[in-house]
Amino acid sequence: MDVGQALLVAVLAVPALGAVAVAATPGDKAARVVGTVVAALTLLATVPLVFGDQGWFAWSPGAPAVRPWHQVDLPWVPGLDLRFHLGVDGISWPLVVLTALLTLLCCGYTLWRVPAGGSGRTLVALLLVVEVGILGTFLALDLVLFFLFFEIVLLPMYAIIAGWGGADRRRAARKFALYTLLGSVLLLVGVYVVVAAAGTADLAALTGGSGLSRSTQLTAFTLLALAFAVKSPLWPLHSWLPDAHTQAPTVGSVVLAGVLLKMGTYGLIRVAVGVAPEGARWAAPVLGVLAVAAILVGSLVCLAQTEVKRLIAYSSVGHMGFVLLGVATLTTTGIQAALIGNVAHGVITGLLFFLAGAVKDRTGTGSLAELSGLRETAPRLAGLLAFAAIASLGLPGLAGFWGEAFAVIAAVEVGGPLWTTLGVLAAVGGALTAAYFLRLLRQVTHGRASTAVGKVGPGLAGAELTAWVPLVLLALAIGLAPALILGVAEDPVDALVGVVFP
Repeated sequence: MDVGQALLVAVLAVPALGAVAVAATPGDKAARVVGTVVAALTLLATVPLVFGDQGWFAWSPGAPAVRPWHQVDLPWVPGLDLRFHLGVDGISWPLVVLTALLTLLCCGYTLWRVPAGGSGRTLVALLLVVEVGILGTFLALDLVLFFLFFEIVLLPMYAIIAGWGGADRRRAARKFALYTLLGSVLLLVGVYVVVAAAGTADLAALTGGSGLSRSTQLTAFTLLALAFAVKSPLWPLHSWLPDAHTQAPTVGSVVLAGVLLKMGTYGLIRVAVGVAPEGARWAAPVLGVLAVAAILVGSLVCLAQTEVKRLIAYSSVGHMGFVLLGVATLTTTGIQAALIGNVAHGVITGLLFFLAGAVKDRTGTGSLAELSGLRETAPRLAGLLAFAAIASLGLPGLAGFWGEAFAVIAAVEVGGPLWTTLGVLAAVGGALTAAYFLRLLRQVTHGRASTAVGKVGPGLAGAELTAWVPLVLLALAIGLAPALILGVAEDPVDALVGVVFP
């Protein structure tokens, strides 16, 4: 086993063993420290994965579409020809690092504040289990293994919402579980259709639709796309998201928005489009229409929201719409837009939920009607909130710009009345995004300080700055140097598009 393979195994083994260690550690504070150290070690293991065979291949017709920088391929269930196959490339690596980073920030945040509802030790252990499931989803190159990791996330995320959430947490957790189970059933059936028809679960071999008839690909893509649409979430399957975000504790909202939603969009790119390209070409117009509907509906609903976390949650529906629009174009520009949009959304929305949690913890409310004048009493917090909001609305030079701009450009480049109209409507949705975030800032940061805001002090805790500053710097870095994401993803995206349009 070389260094790269050892790192791949460590990325999953460290948080898995760490969750057990946290649960077994006596003392709540000591357990949270152990969990934070484990999360830090996991992040350290993910970063060097990029130093593989960089510039790994120039794809040409007939070459494998999936050629990881590092991979581990071991027999798992020989009788069913299932393998423990892990790999990382330019499509998955940015999401792997983002997952590890946000988990570390959330675990570190619990050293300062544990939400009411249960012990910090249990919360940190659950966060590490969620991390295992998300990382495994991004690394799995066996379709059955992908499904298992995809499902690992469900129960611990349900427990985080139900155990440490708000007053209506149990209803929100049940809704999250029911919607996710619906997606799981569809994913399971889709996986069965593919594996039964192809005789293999190896994603590297399946990418390009090799061995699958047109009817099988149409059926498989429909099932897989619906399954991933629930997790993304794509309108109209999004209604679980606002409730889950609003009721989840701050760290739960950060993980949920920052990386859990990305499991759906990543699966759509890697599995649905990769395994069933004929199905993707057939369904692309429908997917594009639904994506733009998500952009417009999410933006219009945000304009009517009266609660901070619900507004940010609905904004995720719109942002994921841009990601899905990029995927629907099935072009290099569009899929690159989806990848950088995924990462940017994770960074910026993670920061927004941290800040929304800080405002609610200080004021005791998230109602926009009771929040005004934050810059008068807490100018630093108001400034950070303003930065995150303008990053999310897509200001050029910040991370949120590239995904939205490239998605619109990709739709216009495809051409024709339908895609040109979708591109124009998506651009209108981008303008509405600016409108509702500026409304949020006017309501919360400007004006005379309300009663709730008047009691807020100007200081920020060291733990808060430690959690927020890395996300601020990443939003700037990705905005100013998008090649950090686009550069590593260029070749694998070219390969994927090459098999979609052979």
